[in-house]
Amino acid sequence: MAKVKLTKTELKAQKDALARYRRFLPMLQLKKSQLQMELGGMRAREEDLARREEELLEGVKPWIGLLADAGVPVPVELERVRTRAGNIAGVEIPVYEGVDLRRAEVDLFATPEWVDDAAEAASSLIGLRAEREVAAEQVRLVAEELRTTSQRVNLFEKVKIPECVENIRVINVALGDEQTSSVARGKIAKGRQARLAPDTKEDEP
Repeated sequence: MAKVKLTKTELKAQKDALARYRRFLPMLQLKKSQLQMELGGMRAREEDLARREEELLEGVKPWIGLLADAGVPVPVELERVRTRAGNIAGVEIPVYEGVDLRRAEVDLFATPEWVDDAAEAASSLIGLRAEREVAAEQVRLVAEELRTTSQRVNLFEKVKIPECVENIRVINVALGDEQTSSVARGKIAKGRQARLAPDTKEDEP
């Protein structure tokens, strides 16, 4: 603990700091709870998307094999993932809105009919994977903010507030001792003056 000045000015500064920490702490605790709740939902969402992606990938594997056997390239490519800005408990996050895909032109007479089905399956997989990646980014950002907020809560609860309380106690004790000493010195001086007063009068003509 840093050494503090044992003065009334420092006492006021410590009391002001304590009041400030106690005012901000409930807001930080509320933010921490909100982030924890949101993060739980986000992680569940990410896990659900990962499960659905895995299931869809299993369904797409036969199409991929057929495309390879027929010498036909995958007829769909990702151009852009569309997101918008969102906010969770003060954290800026991307919100998934969809994907822009480029559909390759194919000769309808030279390609099997199931190529369209393969394209639809590939489109669904690309969209689902993009959505999962956005969800993972949301989890990363919110988890990072939760760590920072938790650190601040711990700092206030376990360091700053106890430190201010102890500093105030130490300063109050020191000022009390100083006041007691001042009173004692005043009484001693007054007593000395009282003892000297009669002698002074006797010396007067």
